This record gives sequence, C-alpha cells and structure tokens, in this order.
Amino acid sequence: MSYLVVGHVFVYWLRRLNHLGIQNAQISPVNFVVQKLEMDGESIVGIPRVKLGSQGLEVSKLGFGCMSLTGGYNSVLEEEVAISIIKEAFNGGITFFDTADVYGPHINELVVGKALKQLPREKIQLATKFGIVKFDQTGMVVNGKPEYVRACCEASLRRLGVDYIDLYYQHRIDKNVPIEETIGELKKLVKEGKIRYIGLSEAGPDTIRRAHAVHPITAVQMEWSLWTRDIEDEIVPLCRELGIGIVPYSPLGRGFFGGKAVLESLHADNVLVRHPRFSGENLEKNKLLYLNLEALAAKHQCTTAQLALAWVLEQGDDVIPIPGTTKIKNLISNIRSLELKLTKEDVKEISDAVPVAAVAGPRTYGSIAAYSWKFAETPKPVDA
Repeated sequence: MSYLVVGHVFVYWLRRLNHLGIQNAQISPVNFVVQKLEMDGESIVGIPRVKLGSQGLEVSKLGFGCMSLTGGYNSVLEEEVAISIIKEAFNGGITFFDTADVYGPHINELVVGKALKQLPREKIQLATKFGIVKFDQTGMVVNGKPEYVRACCEASLRRLGVDYIDLYYQHRIDKNVPIEETIGELKKLVKEGKIRYIGLSEAGPDTIRRAHAVHPITAVQMEWSLWTRDIEDEIVPLCRELGIGIVPYSPLGRGFFGGKAVLESLHADNVLVRHPRFSGENLEKNKLLYLNLEALAAKHQCTTAQLALAWVLEQGDDVIPIPGTTKIKNLISNIRSLELKLTKEDVKEISDAVPVAAVAGPRTYGSIAAYSWKFAETPKPVDA
C-alpha cells in the first residue's frame, strides 16, 4: 500500500464543499498521511490509517457508524441516499464501516452490502455484530450460544453479500452463557475464514480478559464521549494492557454535541425523546454543558461537533471513533475534525468544560441498563 504525506489543502473536500454550494471554501493546510485511491481515474485524499488492536487489522483513523442510515435516531433514508452517503465516506478516505444484524433489523446490513458492491471490497474494513435477538421499548433479549453465533454469522454474510467479515463483534454479552463458549465458536469461524478478527461490545473487564485468553480480541466497542467517560478507569487500561483497540460508539453523545435537542427540537419518532439525558430537567441542565463547549469551539474556530470528536480522537492512536450521520455536510464536518490539533492543555480544558459529574441523567435507557458493561459478566465454564 502506497502512502503520501501532503501539507496542502484537503482538495477533495474543498471540491465537495463547493459542490454543495459553499463557494470559495477555505481549508487550512494540514499534514495528512493519506492513502492514494483511484476512483473514476482520479486520486483523492484520504484519512490517516492506524492499527486497530495488535492482531494486524489496519483501519482509517475515523470510522463510519451505519446504524442511522436505516432509522433509530431518525426516519429511514431512501436506499439510494444511504448508499450514496457510504460511498461519499469512502471517497473521503473512510474505509472502516460498522453495522449490525439488529439494525433494521437486517435492513442495515442489506444496504451496506449493496454499497459494498459499488466499492473495492479489499480496501474496506467491514464490522458487524451479533447477539441482540430483540430490542424495543420493553427491553433487550440477547443470545451468546455457539449455535446462535454461527447462524448469525452465516446470515450476515448472506445479507452483506461478502465472503468474510473483517471484524465480528458480540453486540451485547449473554450473562447466561460462559464467554469461553461464545468465543470458542468465533474462533472456529476465524479458522474457517468467515471472519478475520473478533470484537466485543459493552463487555465487562473479567469477560474481556477471559475472552482474550480463548482467542485474541482485536477491538472492544464502547460508548465514549465527552459526557460518557465511565470506561476510562477500568476498560481503557485493560485494553491497552492486552493490546486491544477501542472503538467508541456515540462519540458525539448521541448527537448532543452536534446540537441535537439544543439547536433543534427532536422529532416525535426519534428514540432520543425517551433518553434520560434528552428529556425534561436533565436536558435543560445538559444544555449548559453544550454552551460551555460551544464557547471553546469558537476559540478553536470549529464547530462543537468537531471539537467533541477531536477530543475523542486525541484519546490515543488505538481509539477509532465511528460517528454516524445521514447528511453529507455532517460527514464533511466529522472528517475535518481530524484537522484539529489539540494540546494536552486543550484536552484538559475541553474535559473541564463538560465535567462528567455535572451531566444530568444516566447514559442509557433504563430498559437496557442491565446490559451495559458494568453488569456484563458471564458465568464460569462448567468444567472450570
């Protein structure tokens, strides 16, 4: 793979900004390590590439979470629009795409699969997940049994239209099944070439350590943002001890630091209207934190979303956030967050502007709180 270091404007996104009607857009010079891609006969500028974990997987420093393309926080996009956003992300240098069988359910993987048909598969790092059988307002049902693991993997391969999955996560931990059994089946799938790397999401420290002893874990996906930092004391140090990469989901606080519910009202069908941090008095208190960050963003001459995402990116080379969006302008904004170079003093100032003790409301819905990492430990194997 060839790389090029450039110290000039981000040419591709300048062209995209102008195409979107933002004429004479100015993008400050910045050094990027970029991958040279050939699309329609032209070279475009990409994103820094880094190792995710210690098992050999290489990804773009910024990923793309595909969940919102088929609903969740918004209405379902038309298929053509969703595919075009994935293609634009790739054209901008993002090669790490994240989906799951429960998104839709199943629809998200189908859309991602159709997008992949229009992109060079060998340049894509595709992540999907299994384990959530059902998720609605009443709660969540999970399954980590070996036979379910295999059935889910084979179904995802069919929906995605691929021969292998680069990174396969257990989406939520089944607290009734020893993690050794679940990972044992995933290990078989690796040997069969159906998946290349194994990941966990919302897993507790003991579960991570035990899973890693069965087969090396490449990445752990956890919620991590300015207003959700509970993984910093236990999970982050453990991952670094074991050589496991960290993939933060909801790095913009479920859109809060992009202005959701602050600069615009939430639509009635948006699931965030029921989220404890986005409702009632909690929202009013949290708006003050947004204003704190907004003031710092003005100082750095960027948006609040860019500053919040840059803060996550600065947590380490082993940290690969996967923000999602349904709008090209937000995709551009997210990529441009890589231009921000924060000092240690900047990072501390940003952290202090959004003190976690001041965040009002728990980080997740009450109906699924029991499946967060702090409670995600599994029983020991029978023969242990």
